[in-house]
Amino acid sequence: MSAPTLLMDGILLGECPRWHDGRLWVADWVGQKLLTLDSGGKRTVEAEIASLPFSFDWLPDGRMLLVHSADNDLKLRRPDGSFERFADLSNLSGRGCNEIVIRPDGLIYVNNVDFDFPGGEFRPGFIALVGPDGSSRKVAEGLAFPNGMTILPDGKTLVCAESFNGNLTAFDIAADGSLSNRRLWANVGPQGNDGICADAEGCIWTSAANIVMRVREGGEVLERIELDRMCFAVMLGGDDGRTLYMVANEWTGTVDVTQPTGRVFSTRVAVPHAGYP
Repeated sequence: MSAPTLLMDGILLGECPRWHDGRLWVADWVGQKLLTLDSGGKRTVEAEIASLPFSFDWLPDGRMLLVHSADNDLKLRRPDGSFERFADLSNLSGRGCNEIVIRPDGLIYVNNVDFDFPGGEFRPGFIALVGPDGSSRKVAEGLAFPNGMTILPDGKTLVCAESFNGNLTAFDIAADGSLSNRRLWANVGPQGNDGICADAEGCIWTSAANIVMRVREGGEVLERIELDRMCFAVMLGGDDGRTLYMVANEWTGTVDVTQPTGRVFSTRVAVPHAGYP
């Protein structure tokens, strides 16, 4: 494995990397921008998103869905790049949702930490299922700051990162989208896990502070990468799925908008991406 390469900087608070349509997509939560980076290094602002947080994934037909926490809804991106409401999520909580993952058959999962962060009193969060008609219902509760989610290559297992206890928590996915058989998939330490992704061997790339790691079910750490700042999220992509993208920021609990510390790093790995996103 090669040393990490810096691909992009000047980001205020980077999150939610996704590889789609030959480009890397990244959210700048504080900069309120949806960014892309193509294979030639061209950086493009795809949209201005006035929400912290926001996250996104794609429906089977290629349309983007975006979790807009500030509006407490799920938005659909139109062909002209603008957004319209797809689902009102306010029935789930008065607080906006956080992360999203979509299965190829169109099952949509969002999650919610369900307390004011940072600074609010902790309470457990949940995962919800959103239907094609915009209806939504909770399908898992009692999660300690639910964060990144991935659906493993079998399409039958959803894993959610819990940032406040370091757990990667797995669920079986039923035909109707319900989640059951909750279990510990792995633990990466007292705190850790944010944006995660899976590979073709069913392992998960995750992070704890500035350490990025590839973890096997049960908790064995197979590979480790050290960055110079906290890693918020990872994603496998590139034309062959073997480029690991790592979005990292300096983090003290607040962001100095005059000093952007967000960076995107990459390195090459042996096992390609699989699963969703």
